[in-house]
Amino acid sequence: MRDRAENAKQRPVPPNGFFYGRLKMNQDRQTSAQRGYGYRWQKAREGYLRKHPLCADHGRRGQIVAATVVDHVIPHRGDSKLFWDSGNWQSLCKHCHDSHKQRLEKSGIDAGCDLSGIPLDSNHHWNRKNF
Repeated sequence: MRDRAENAKQRPVPPNGFFYGRLKMNQDRQTSAQRGYGYRWQKAREGYLRKHPLCADHGRRGQIVAATVVDHVIPHRGDSKLFWDSGNWQSLCKHCHDSHKQRLEKSGIDAGCDLSGIPLDSNHHWNRKNF
């Protein structure tokens, strides 16, 4: 049986030098500044985190965790009006932003439960009034 190091050596590497799958880099993607996350955003983000220092996702579950990311509740998809609407912002910790929020945007399912074990997703069958 081969060990992992030996298997890794045999993985095909595309001509651009980046691995396929999770490690593949998207070379066509704009820089963060080109997507609107430049100096102005950094200042707005810092101010928002000062006013809203706790993770909103953890707060909904009754937990207190410091936030480090300002997230757009409704993805702006390049819409500058929605991008700068602070009513569309929420403070999240990096873990919640990179896991729960990304999964929700891709699948439409809000994974996880509150402290009493009730699913957070309002569409979960436990949260429906008529089973």
